[in-house]
Amino acid sequence: MFLFRGHRQFLTPHRIRSARRTACGFKSLGRPFYSSIAPTRFTDAVTNSDVKRQIYISRSTNPYLNLSIEHFLLQRTPPDSTVLFLYTNKPCVVIGRNQNPWVEVNLQLLNAAESPGSHETEPPDIGDVLLVRRRSGGGTVFHDEGNVNYSVICPPNEFSRDKHAEMVVRALHGLGIARARVNSRHDIVLDLGSRLGGNYTTNALMAGYPTSGVDGSKPLKISGSAYKLTRLRALHHGTCLLSSPNLNIIPHYLHSPAKPFMKARGVDSVSSPVGNVGVANVDFERSVVEQFAITHGLKNGLHAAAIQSPVFELEAGWVAGVVDDAQAGIPEISKGLLELRSSDWKYTQTPQFTFSSHPVEEDQRIKPNLPTDVPASTRVILKARSANITESQISFSPDAALAEKEAASIAQILSNRKLHEIRNWNEIFQQSKLLGGTRGVSALAKWLNTLLGKAS
Repeated sequence: MFLFRGHRQFLTPHRIRSARRTACGFKSLGRPFYSSIAPTRFTDAVTNSDVKRQIYISRSTNPYLNLSIEHFLLQRTPPDSTVLFLYTNKPCVVIGRNQNPWVEVNLQLLNAAESPGSHETEPPDIGDVLLVRRRSGGGTVFHDEGNVNYSVICPPNEFSRDKHAEMVVRALHGLGIARARVNSRHDIVLDLGSRLGGNYTTNALMAGYPTSGVDGSKPLKISGSAYKLTRLRALHHGTCLLSSPNLNIIPHYLHSPAKPFMKARGVDSVSSPVGNVGVANVDFERSVVEQFAITHGLKNGLHAAAIQSPVFELEAGWVAGVVDDAQAGIPEISKGLLELRSSDWKYTQTPQFTFSSHPVEEDQRIKPNLPTDVPASTRVILKARSANITESQISFSPDAALAEKEAASIAQILSNRKLHEIRNWNEIFQQSKLLGGTRGVSALAKWLNTLLGKAS
């Protein structure tokens, strides 16, 4: 999945408004008219043991729903079947199953978009941006209407990390994107420079272009993947960056100002330069469906009906159809939807971590300086497991005895509090009688609010 981890200055929502380039019109993506599958027919098709190949395209842009439909397909399709599921989400930041949102996401900026008026700065022009934790591993990504997500579910013995990435590359080649290839990290990238000599058409791993530009620039990542393996099923899903209007804004959502102060277990995202492919969503969908059909032996030409049809049999053992918000009425999908939307799922699945303003035993890195209006004697240590604060040491005084009393007072207030439920650190500090009139309390609260955000 595409990542945005360049070295960029943090932007406030107001500055993002002025930095954002004009969005493309999503109507131009050519969404066809469609007729969707009724929930009962969808369930019947999904669970039919005679159906060995299934193709579904979602016209919902709800990321919680689309991931819940995907999970339903993983759990309920026959073990010997292979499924293609395509969907596009409204703007959201999607973190991996074992990631830390405080490390991966600028939560204050995210929540400024989700909660207009809750911050001193106006929300960014991009509008609502949701926080999503998926059920698979991998790194953090940004979804919007300018990319299409693809998911392939198959028996474990038919799974490899490159098999269906190569299928997507063939789909891109069919759209004239000859520079696309799968790299050694199983990502899909666009190579740079002029075409080299030789025949590369039979190998999707080799696009036939230099792997770096004349200026040393690296290939542009357009798609990355995540995986989930169970005893009976294997899931490979990824997103392909096609025409996102937000490339110059997204990096600021995926740069957490708290990261230099965090020592966290779990999975970190990997930085990559990215770019748009430059094709319409519906064209990408058609090409991927065609390649899936070819890969799995559907008769020539029958795949075209899968783009906008209600559920029906393409040929014996094949079914295709379009889904949308109506699938939220299926009890298992509804349950998954509610779970993914919950704060408990988004935050309390976070592995153990330590936040510290200065080097500590667990994290001896040199930290960035505290704000100038925070006393130099200030010390902050927070330890959390599953987002519950298990230990804290916050003090202001340069006097060791008084600092110990301050830390004990605040520790009592924070004991077993959930970090994501703290709306304003100034309210926490005001509960301590020892901090009345202490210089720098408001400044520290403002700094912690900026770094640790406010829960959505």
